[in-house]
Amino acid sequence: MRFHLAVRALLATTIPALVMAGCSVLAPDAHLAAFSTQMTGMNQVPPVATPATGRVDAVLDKNTRLFRWKLSFTGLSGPATGGHFHGPAAIGANAGIALRFKSPVKSPLAGQAPLTPAQAADLLAGKWYASIHTPAHPAGEIRGQMILRE
Repeated sequence: MRFHLAVRALLATTIPALVMAGCSVLAPDAHLAAFSTQMTGMNQVPPVATPATGRVDAVLDKNTRLFRWKLSFTGLSGPATGGHFHGPAAIGANAGIALRFKSPVKSPLAGQAPLTPAQAADLLAGKWYASIHTPAHPAGEIRGQMILRE
């Protein structure tokens, strides 16, 4: 009986202390994968000379395969005519459109979509990139490979 009371007292003080310290016995967000990228013209294939830049932050729920993203960009040579996630492709390679951004493509922009098992696997393997297209650069003015954050 005393042993059980001692264990209960230890747990009552230790677990809250771990949680407050930022540690977690259980990883409640282990089913979430976070991604980010910086989009530039130098990441396009072939590279594009442009002062434009952009950023994408995204989260994939690995259980439901719901993919959510927020992006922003500035300095494009003209209005965005489209924006997409492309894949599967390694850094330095081009690929077809995997997922379109909603129109009109304006900064900032947020969206979400369910992914197929194959799309989720490619994204988790680092084989997706984001790209913004303009009239002057119909193949894409800025691009960034989606990087899984640890």
